[in-house]
Amino acid sequence: MKKTKRRTSKKVRRAKKMRRSPKAKKTKKVTKKKAVPKAKVPVSIIKAQHHFQGILETQLARVRRLKKAQNWIDYAVLRPVIIGTIGGDGIGPYITNEAQRVLEHMLKGEVAKGKIEFRVIEGLTIEKRSKVMKPIPDDVLTEIKKCHVTLKGPTTTPKKGDPWPNIESANVAMRKELDLFANVRPVRVPALGIDWMFFRENTEDVYALGPFGVEVTPDVAIDFRLITKPGSDRIIRLAFEHAKKNNIDRVTAVTKANVVKTTDGLFLKTFYQIAKEYPKINADDWFIDIMTAKLVDEKRRRQFKVMVLPNLYGDILTDEAAEFQGGVGTAGSANIGKRYAMFEAIHGSAPRMVKEGRAQYADPSSVIRAGSMLLNHIGYVALAKKLEMALDICGQYEKKLVMTGRSTGATGNEFCDYIMTTMSDSNLERRWQQYQQV
Repeated sequence: MKKTKRRTSKKVRRAKKMRRSPKAKKTKKVTKKKAVPKAKVPVSIIKAQHHFQGILETQLARVRRLKKAQNWIDYAVLRPVIIGTIGGDGIGPYITNEAQRVLEHMLKGEVAKGKIEFRVIEGLTIEKRSKVMKPIPDDVLTEIKKCHVTLKGPTTTPKKGDPWPNIESANVAMRKELDLFANVRPVRVPALGIDWMFFRENTEDVYALGPFGVEVTPDVAIDFRLITKPGSDRIIRLAFEHAKKNNIDRVTAVTKANVVKTTDGLFLKTFYQIAKEYPKINADDWFIDIMTAKLVDEKRRRQFKVMVLPNLYGDILTDEAAEFQGGVGTAGSANIGKRYAMFEAIHGSAPRMVKEGRAQYADPSSVIRAGSMLLNHIGYVALAKKLEMALDICGQYEKKLVMTGRSTGATGNEFCDYIMTTMSDSNLERRWQQYQQV
Protein backbone atom coordinates (compact mmCIF):
# COMPACT_ATOMS: atom_id res chain seq x y z
CA MET A 1 0.00 0.00 0.00
CA LYS A 2 2.84 2.38 0.83
CA LYS A 3 4.56 1.67 -2.51
CA THR A 4 1.41 2.46 -4.38
CA LYS A 5 0.98 5.68 -2.48
CA ARG A 6 4.59 6.81 -3.27
CA ARG A 7 4.11 6.01 -6.97
CA THR A 8 0.95 8.07 -7.01
CA SER A 9 2.64 10.96 -5.32
CA LYS A 10 5.48 10.82 -7.85
CA LYS A 11 2.97 11.02 -10.70
CA VAL A 12 1.31 14.05 -9.20
CA ARG A 13 4.68 15.75 -8.71
CA ARG A 14 5.70 15.00 -12.28
CA ALA A 15 2.42 16.48 -13.60
CA LYS A 16 2.91 19.64 -11.55
CA LYS A 17 6.46 19.98 -12.81
CA MET A 18 5.27 19.62 -16.42
CA ARG A 19 2.69 22.38 -15.93
CA ARG A 20 5.45 24.70 -14.66
CA SER A 21 7.92 23.72 -17.42
CA PRO A 22 8.72 26.43 -20.00
CA LYS A 23 9.18 23.71 -22.61
CA ALA A 24 5.58 22.58 -22.16
CA LYS A 25 4.36 26.11 -22.67
CA LYS A 26 6.41 26.35 -25.85
CA THR A 27 4.96 23.10 -27.19
CA LYS A 28 1.43 24.33 -26.51
CA LYS A 29 2.10 27.53 -28.41
CA VAL A 30 3.47 25.69 -31.45
CA THR A 31 0.44 23.38 -31.75
CA LYS A 32 -2.07 26.26 -31.64
CA LYS A 33 -4.01 26.52 -34.94
CA LYS A 34 -3.63 29.72 -36.88
CA ALA A 35 -6.79 31.40 -38.35
CA VAL A 36 -6.95 31.06 -42.15
CA PRO A 37 -7.96 34.37 -43.79
CA LYS A 38 -11.12 34.16 -45.93
CA ALA A 39 -10.68 34.44 -49.70
CA LYS A 40 -11.82 37.78 -51.09
CA VAL A 41 -14.83 37.62 -53.44
CA PRO A 42 -14.04 39.57 -56.63
CA VAL A 43 -15.98 42.81 -57.05
CA SER A 44 -17.25 41.59 -60.44
CA ILE A 45 -18.97 38.60 -58.81
CA ILE A 46 -20.49 40.73 -56.06
CA LYS A 47 -21.94 43.11 -58.68
CA ALA A 48 -23.33 40.15 -60.64
CA GLN A 49 -24.92 38.73 -57.47
CA HIS A 50 -26.64 42.03 -56.69
CA HIS A 51 -27.78 42.31 -60.30
CA PHE A 52 -29.28 38.81 -60.24
CA GLN A 53 -30.95 39.50 -56.89
CA GLY A 54 -32.71 42.51 -58.42
CA ILE A 55 -33.95 40.38 -61.33
CA LEU A 56 -35.27 37.71 -58.97
CA GLU A 57 -37.09 40.24 -56.80
CA THR A 58 -38.74 41.80 -59.86
CA GLN A 59 -39.87 38.45 -61.25
CA LEU A 60 -41.19 37.14 -57.92
CA ALA A 61 -43.29 40.32 -57.63
CA ARG A 62 -44.50 39.74 -61.20
CA VAL A 63 -45.61 36.18 -60.37
CA ARG A 64 -47.62 37.52 -57.44
CA ARG A 65 -49.37 39.94 -59.84
CA LEU A 66 -50.07 37.14 -62.33
CA LYS A 67 -51.90 35.20 -59.67
CA LYS A 68 -54.21 38.18 -59.10
CA ALA A 69 -54.89 38.91 -62.80
CA GLN A 70 -58.24 40.35 -63.92
CA ASN A 71 -60.88 38.45 -65.87
CA TRP A 72 -61.15 38.66 -69.67
CA ILE A 73 -62.61 41.85 -71.16
CA ASP A 74 -66.02 41.50 -72.85
CA TYR A 75 -65.99 43.41 -76.15
CA ALA A 76 -69.71 42.80 -76.65
CA VAL A 77 -70.57 45.28 -73.90
CA LEU A 78 -68.04 47.97 -74.85
CA ARG A 79 -69.21 51.05 -76.72
CA PRO A 80 -67.21 52.14 -78.54
CA VAL A 81 -64.45 49.62 -79.03
CA ILE A 82 -61.40 51.83 -79.56
CA ILE A 83 -58.94 50.65 -82.21
CA GLY A 84 -55.56 52.37 -82.11
CA THR A 85 -53.17 52.24 -85.07
CA ILE A 86 -49.41 52.60 -84.59
CA GLY A 87 -47.18 53.15 -87.63
CA GLY A 88 -43.84 52.21 -86.11
CA ASP A 89 -40.55 52.46 -88.05
CA GLY A 90 -39.29 51.92 -91.57
CA ILE A 91 -42.01 50.54 -93.82
CA GLY A 92 -44.36 50.34 -90.82
CA PRO A 93 -46.31 53.57 -91.47
CA TYR A 94 -46.79 52.63 -95.15
CA ILE A 95 -48.23 49.15 -94.60
CA THR A 96 -50.17 50.04 -91.44
CA ASN A 97 -51.89 52.91 -93.25
CA GLU A 98 -53.09 50.46 -95.93
CA ALA A 99 -54.34 47.99 -93.32
CA GLN A 100 -56.22 50.77 -91.52
CA ARG A 101 -57.80 51.77 -94.83
CA VAL A 102 -59.15 48.21 -95.24
CA LEU A 103 -60.53 48.10 -91.68
CA GLU A 104 -62.17 51.53 -91.97
CA HIS A 105 -63.76 50.42 -95.24
CA MET A 106 -65.17 47.28 -93.62
CA LEU A 107 -66.29 48.96 -90.37
CA LYS A 108 -67.62 52.26 -91.70
CA GLY A 109 -71.18 51.30 -90.70
CA GLU A 110 -70.07 50.42 -87.16
CA VAL A 111 -68.16 53.70 -86.89
CA ALA A 112 -71.29 55.60 -87.95
CA LYS A 113 -73.29 53.81 -85.22
CA GLY A 114 -70.71 54.73 -82.56
CA LYS A 115 -69.71 51.11 -81.99
CA ILE A 116 -66.15 51.51 -83.28
CA GLU A 117 -63.66 54.37 -82.98
CA PHE A 118 -60.27 54.61 -84.71
CA ARG A 119 -57.34 56.52 -83.20
CA VAL A 120 -53.89 57.10 -84.69
CA ILE A 121 -51.10 56.91 -82.10
CA GLU A 122 -47.93 58.80 -83.02
CA GLY A 123 -44.48 58.67 -81.49
CA LEU A 124 -43.52 55.00 -81.26
CA THR A 125 -40.46 55.62 -83.45
CA ILE A 126 -36.83 54.70 -82.92
CA GLU A 127 -35.92 58.38 -82.96
CA LYS A 128 -38.23 59.29 -80.09
CA ARG A 129 -37.52 56.12 -78.15
CA SER A 130 -33.78 56.83 -78.39
CA LYS A 131 -34.28 60.42 -77.30
CA VAL A 132 -36.14 59.50 -74.10
CA MET A 133 -34.14 56.25 -73.63
CA LYS A 134 -37.28 54.17 -73.18
CA PRO A 135 -38.73 51.34 -75.31
CA ILE A 136 -42.13 53.08 -75.12
CA PRO A 137 -42.26 56.83 -74.36
CA ASP A 138 -44.56 57.58 -71.41
CA ASP A 139 -46.99 59.74 -73.41
CA VAL A 140 -47.26 57.06 -76.11
CA LEU A 141 -47.94 54.33 -73.54
CA THR A 142 -50.69 56.48 -72.01
CA GLU A 143 -52.41 56.76 -75.41
CA ILE A 144 -52.01 53.03 -76.09
CA LYS A 145 -53.70 52.20 -72.78
CA LYS A 146 -56.71 54.32 -73.79
CA CYS A 147 -57.36 51.85 -76.65
CA HIS A 148 -58.86 48.41 -76.27
CA VAL A 149 -57.00 46.93 -79.23
CA THR A 150 -54.15 48.21 -81.39
CA LEU A 151 -52.97 47.50 -84.93
CA LYS A 152 -49.21 48.01 -85.00
CA GLY A 153 -46.57 48.28 -87.69
CA PRO A 154 -43.06 46.87 -87.19
CA THR A 155 -40.60 48.74 -84.97
CA THR A 156 -36.79 48.78 -85.06
CA THR A 157 -34.97 46.98 -82.26
CA PRO A 158 -31.35 48.19 -81.95
CA LYS A 159 -28.59 45.62 -81.89
CA LYS A 160 -24.96 45.97 -80.90
CA GLY A 161 -23.15 48.11 -83.47
CA ASP A 162 -26.26 50.07 -84.53
CA PRO A 163 -26.21 53.87 -84.32
CA TRP A 164 -29.09 53.71 -81.83
CA PRO A 165 -28.66 53.19 -78.06
CA ASN A 166 -29.23 49.68 -76.71
CA ILE A 167 -32.84 50.14 -75.59
CA GLU A 168 -35.28 47.29 -75.10
CA SER A 169 -37.50 46.12 -77.95
CA ALA A 170 -40.73 48.13 -78.16
CA ASN A 171 -42.59 44.91 -78.95
CA VAL A 172 -41.26 43.11 -75.89
CA ALA A 173 -41.91 46.16 -73.69
CA MET A 174 -45.50 46.50 -74.95
CA ARG A 175 -46.21 42.84 -74.33
CA LYS A 176 -44.95 43.19 -70.76
CA GLU A 177 -46.63 46.56 -70.06
CA LEU A 178 -50.02 45.37 -71.33
CA ASP A 179 -49.49 41.77 -70.21
CA LEU A 180 -50.07 40.43 -73.73
CA PHE A 181 -49.05 36.92 -72.79
CA ALA A 182 -50.27 35.03 -75.88
CA ASN A 183 -48.75 35.47 -79.31
CA VAL A 184 -51.15 33.66 -81.63
CA ARG A 185 -49.98 32.99 -85.19
CA PRO A 186 -52.05 31.05 -87.74
CA VAL A 187 -50.53 29.56 -90.89
CA ARG A 188 -52.91 28.15 -93.51
CA VAL A 189 -51.98 26.69 -96.91
CA PRO A 190 -54.90 24.45 -97.95
CA ALA A 191 -53.15 23.22 -101.08
CA LEU A 192 -50.41 21.70 -98.91
CA GLY A 193 -52.76 20.45 -96.22
CA ILE A 194 -51.31 22.94 -93.73
CA ASP A 195 -53.58 24.40 -91.06
CA TRP A 196 -51.43 25.33 -88.08
CA MET A 197 -52.13 27.51 -85.07
CA PHE A 198 -49.16 28.51 -82.92
CA PHE A 199 -49.54 29.69 -79.33
CA ARG A 200 -46.27 31.34 -78.40
CA GLU A 201 -45.73 32.53 -74.82
CA ASN A 202 -45.06 36.24 -75.12
CA THR A 203 -43.83 37.72 -71.83
CA GLU A 204 -41.14 35.35 -70.54
CA ASP A 205 -38.12 33.35 -71.75
CA VAL A 206 -34.88 35.03 -72.92
CA TYR A 207 -36.84 37.86 -74.56
CA ALA A 208 -38.12 39.09 -71.20
CA LEU A 209 -34.67 39.22 -69.61
CA GLY A 210 -32.60 39.76 -72.75
CA PRO A 211 -31.61 43.36 -71.93
CA PHE A 212 -30.64 42.45 -68.37
CA GLY A 213 -27.74 40.08 -68.91
CA VAL A 214 -24.43 40.78 -67.20
CA GLU A 215 -20.84 40.91 -68.47
CA VAL A 216 -19.11 39.52 -65.38
CA THR A 217 -15.64 39.98 -66.88
CA PRO A 218 -14.47 40.81 -70.43
CA ASP A 219 -14.32 37.03 -70.97
CA VAL A 220 -17.61 35.95 -69.36
CA ALA A 221 -21.09 37.20 -70.34
CA ILE A 222 -24.29 35.67 -68.96
CA ASP A 223 -27.90 36.13 -70.00
CA PHE A 224 -30.95 34.93 -68.10
CA ARG A 225 -33.95 32.80 -69.08
CA LEU A 226 -37.30 33.00 -67.32
CA ILE A 227 -40.12 30.45 -67.25
CA THR A 228 -42.81 30.59 -64.55
CA LYS A 229 -45.59 28.18 -63.74
CA PRO A 230 -48.39 30.84 -63.86
CA GLY A 231 -47.02 32.14 -67.17
CA SER A 232 -46.82 28.65 -68.66
CA ASP A 233 -50.24 27.69 -67.31
CA ARG A 234 -52.17 30.49 -69.01
CA ILE A 235 -50.62 30.09 -72.50
CA ILE A 236 -50.98 26.29 -72.43
CA ARG A 237 -54.55 26.53 -71.19
CA LEU A 238 -55.38 29.00 -73.99
CA ALA A 239 -54.04 26.52 -76.57
CA PHE A 240 -56.16 23.67 -75.19
CA GLU A 241 -59.24 25.90 -75.01
CA HIS A 242 -58.75 26.88 -78.67
CA ALA A 243 -58.51 23.20 -79.63
CA LYS A 244 -61.62 22.35 -77.62
CA LYS A 245 -63.63 25.25 -79.07
CA ASN A 246 -62.69 24.35 -82.65
CA ASN A 247 -62.99 20.55 -82.31
CA ILE A 248 -59.26 20.01 -82.82
CA ASP A 249 -58.02 16.72 -81.41
CA ARG A 250 -54.29 17.40 -80.96
CA VAL A 251 -52.11 19.90 -79.06
CA THR A 252 -48.31 19.69 -79.27
CA ALA A 253 -45.79 21.27 -76.90
CA VAL A 254 -42.40 22.25 -78.34
CA THR A 255 -39.41 22.53 -75.97
CA LYS A 256 -35.81 21.40 -75.51
CA ALA A 257 -36.52 19.90 -72.10
CA ASN A 258 -33.98 17.11 -72.56
CA VAL A 259 -31.19 19.71 -72.43
CA VAL A 260 -32.70 22.84 -70.86
CA LYS A 261 -34.00 20.81 -67.96
CA THR A 262 -35.09 23.42 -65.42
CA THR A 263 -37.00 26.06 -67.41
CA ASP A 264 -38.19 23.93 -70.34
CA GLY A 265 -38.76 21.15 -67.83
CA LEU A 266 -41.21 23.35 -65.90
CA PHE A 267 -43.03 24.32 -69.11
CA LEU A 268 -43.40 20.68 -70.20
CA LYS A 269 -44.44 19.49 -66.75
CA THR A 270 -47.16 22.16 -66.67
CA PHE A 271 -48.27 21.14 -70.18
CA TYR A 272 -48.96 17.54 -69.19
CA GLN A 273 -50.64 18.57 -65.94
CA ILE A 274 -53.13 20.72 -67.90
CA ALA A 275 -53.54 18.07 -70.61
CA LYS A 276 -55.19 15.80 -68.01
CA GLU A 277 -58.10 18.28 -67.87
CA TYR A 278 -58.75 17.72 -71.61
CA PRO A 279 -59.00 13.92 -71.98
CA LYS A 280 -60.54 14.12 -75.47
CA ILE A 281 -57.50 15.97 -76.86
CA ASN A 282 -54.28 14.12 -77.66
CA ALA A 283 -51.26 15.80 -76.05
CA ASP A 284 -47.70 15.18 -77.22
CA ASP A 285 -44.37 17.01 -77.23
CA TRP A 286 -41.47 17.47 -79.64
CA PHE A 287 -38.04 19.05 -79.29
CA ILE A 288 -37.50 22.31 -81.15
CA ASP A 289 -34.65 21.04 -83.34
CA ILE A 290 -36.53 18.05 -84.74
CA MET A 291 -39.76 20.04 -85.00
CA THR A 292 -38.11 22.53 -87.38
CA ALA A 293 -37.27 19.53 -89.57
CA LYS A 294 -40.74 17.97 -89.34
CA LEU A 295 -42.45 21.16 -90.57
CA VAL A 296 -40.77 20.60 -93.94
CA ASP A 297 -41.53 16.86 -93.92
CA GLU A 298 -44.45 16.47 -96.34
CA LYS A 299 -45.70 13.31 -94.62
CA ARG A 300 -45.53 14.52 -91.03
CA ARG A 301 -46.35 18.24 -91.20
CA ARG A 302 -50.04 17.71 -92.00
CA GLN A 303 -50.48 15.92 -88.65
CA PHE A 304 -49.66 18.98 -86.53
CA LYS A 305 -52.53 21.27 -85.62
CA VAL A 306 -52.11 23.37 -82.48
CA MET A 307 -48.62 24.02 -81.13
CA VAL A 308 -47.72 25.75 -77.86
CA LEU A 309 -44.18 26.98 -77.23
CA PRO A 310 -42.00 29.19 -75.05
CA ASN A 311 -41.13 32.58 -76.51
CA LEU A 312 -37.88 32.05 -78.43
CA TYR A 313 -38.84 28.68 -79.97
CA GLY A 314 -42.19 30.17 -81.01
CA ASP A 315 -40.50 33.06 -82.78
CA ILE A 316 -38.20 30.75 -84.74
CA LEU A 317 -40.81 28.16 -85.66
CA THR A 318 -43.49 30.62 -86.78
CA ASP A 319 -41.04 32.42 -89.08
CA GLU A 320 -40.23 29.07 -90.68
CA ALA A 321 -43.92 28.21 -90.94
CA ALA A 322 -44.74 31.56 -92.56
CA GLU A 323 -42.52 30.68 -95.52
CA PHE A 324 -45.08 28.08 -96.62
CA GLN A 325 -47.71 30.81 -96.75
CA GLY A 326 -45.60 33.15 -98.89
CA GLY A 327 -43.03 34.48 -96.43
CA VAL A 328 -42.99 36.52 -93.24
CA GLY A 329 -44.33 39.48 -95.23
CA THR A 330 -47.68 37.70 -95.52
CA ALA A 331 -48.10 36.61 -91.89
CA GLY A 332 -49.84 38.47 -89.12
CA SER A 333 -49.97 37.77 -85.44
CA ALA A 334 -52.13 38.50 -82.42
CA ASN A 335 -50.79 39.48 -79.01
CA ILE A 336 -53.57 38.78 -76.56
CA GLY A 337 -54.05 39.57 -72.90
CA LYS A 338 -57.06 39.67 -70.64
CA ARG A 339 -57.39 43.46 -70.78
CA TYR A 340 -55.63 44.53 -74.01
CA ALA A 341 -54.76 43.05 -77.39
CA MET A 342 -52.26 44.11 -80.06
CA PHE A 343 -52.13 42.87 -83.67
CA GLU A 344 -49.05 43.20 -85.87
CA ALA A 345 -46.90 41.90 -88.70
CA ILE A 346 -44.29 39.31 -87.73
CA HIS A 347 -41.51 40.85 -89.85
CA GLY A 348 -39.17 43.74 -89.17
CA SER A 349 -39.20 47.40 -90.19
CA ALA A 350 -37.04 46.95 -93.34
CA PRO A 351 -35.24 50.32 -93.12
CA ARG A 352 -33.28 49.47 -96.26
CA MET A 353 -36.47 49.64 -98.34
CA VAL A 354 -37.10 53.17 -97.09
CA LYS A 355 -33.47 54.17 -97.69
CA GLU A 356 -33.67 52.86 -101.25
CA GLY A 357 -37.00 54.60 -101.91
CA ARG A 358 -39.00 51.36 -102.16
CA ALA A 359 -41.32 51.73 -99.14
CA GLN A 360 -44.42 52.15 -101.32
CA TYR A 361 -43.79 48.65 -102.72
CA ALA A 362 -43.82 46.97 -99.29
CA ASP A 363 -46.41 44.19 -99.01
CA PRO A 364 -49.19 45.18 -96.56
CA SER A 365 -50.59 41.61 -96.41
CA SER A 366 -49.04 40.89 -93.02
CA VAL A 367 -50.71 43.82 -91.25
CA ILE A 368 -53.97 43.31 -93.17
CA ARG A 369 -53.99 39.67 -92.05
CA ALA A 370 -53.35 40.90 -88.51
CA GLY A 371 -56.36 43.16 -89.05
CA SER A 372 -58.54 40.13 -89.81
CA MET A 373 -57.41 38.61 -86.52
CA LEU A 374 -58.33 41.88 -84.80
CA LEU A 375 -61.82 41.73 -86.30
CA ASN A 376 -62.26 38.16 -85.12
CA HIS A 377 -61.03 39.03 -81.62
CA ILE A 378 -63.51 41.87 -81.07
CA GLY A 379 -66.44 39.82 -82.32
CA TYR A 380 -66.72 40.55 -86.07
CA VAL A 381 -66.20 36.93 -87.06
CA ALA A 382 -68.00 37.06 -90.43
CA LEU A 383 -66.06 40.14 -91.54
CA ALA A 384 -62.80 38.53 -90.45
CA LYS A 385 -63.59 35.43 -92.52
CA LYS A 386 -64.41 37.59 -95.52
CA LEU A 387 -61.08 39.39 -95.28
CA GLU A 388 -59.21 36.10 -94.89
CA MET A 389 -60.83 34.70 -98.04
CA ALA A 390 -59.93 37.83 -100.00
CA LEU A 391 -56.32 37.64 -98.79
CA ASP A 392 -56.09 33.96 -99.81
CA ILE A 393 -57.50 34.67 -103.28
CA CYS A 394 -55.34 37.72 -103.93
CA GLY A 395 -52.11 36.46 -102.36
CA GLN A 396 -52.12 32.67 -102.90
CA TYR A 397 -54.45 31.76 -105.75
CA GLU A 398 -55.49 34.39 -108.25
CA LYS A 399 -52.48 36.72 -107.98
CA LYS A 400 -53.64 39.34 -110.47
CA LEU A 401 -51.19 41.64 -108.73
CA VAL A 402 -47.86 40.44 -107.39
CA MET A 403 -45.84 42.06 -104.62
CA THR A 404 -42.07 42.03 -105.23
CA GLY A 405 -40.95 44.84 -102.96
CA ARG A 406 -39.75 46.73 -106.03
CA SER A 407 -41.10 48.62 -109.02
CA THR A 408 -41.39 45.26 -110.82
CA GLY A 409 -44.49 44.57 -108.71
CA ALA A 410 -47.56 46.36 -107.39
CA THR A 411 -47.54 49.07 -104.76
CA GLY A 412 -49.06 48.46 -101.36
CA ASN A 413 -51.85 50.88 -102.23
CA GLU A 414 -52.70 48.99 -105.43
CA PHE A 415 -52.69 45.65 -103.64
CA CYS A 416 -54.96 47.05 -100.93
CA ASP A 417 -57.43 48.20 -103.60
CA TYR A 418 -57.28 44.71 -105.15
CA ILE A 419 -58.22 43.14 -101.79
CA MET A 420 -61.15 45.53 -101.24
CA THR A 421 -62.44 44.93 -104.78
CA THR A 422 -62.25 41.18 -104.20
CA MET A 423 -64.20 41.49 -100.94
CA SER A 424 -67.01 43.32 -102.74
CA ASP A 425 -67.68 40.27 -104.95
CA SER A 426 -71.04 38.74 -103.97
CA ASN A 427 -69.64 35.32 -104.99
CA LEU A 428 -66.56 35.64 -102.81
CA GLU A 429 -67.11 32.53 -100.70
CA ARG A 430 -67.98 30.30 -103.66
CA ARG A 431 -64.93 31.59 -105.50
CA TRP A 432 -62.73 30.85 -102.47
CA GLN A 433 -64.19 27.35 -102.06
CA GLN A 434 -63.45 26.53 -105.69
CA TYR A 435 -59.80 27.29 -105.05
CA GLN A 436 -59.85 25.04 -101.97
CA GLN A 437 -61.11 22.12 -104.06
CA VAL A 438 -58.42 22.64 -106.66
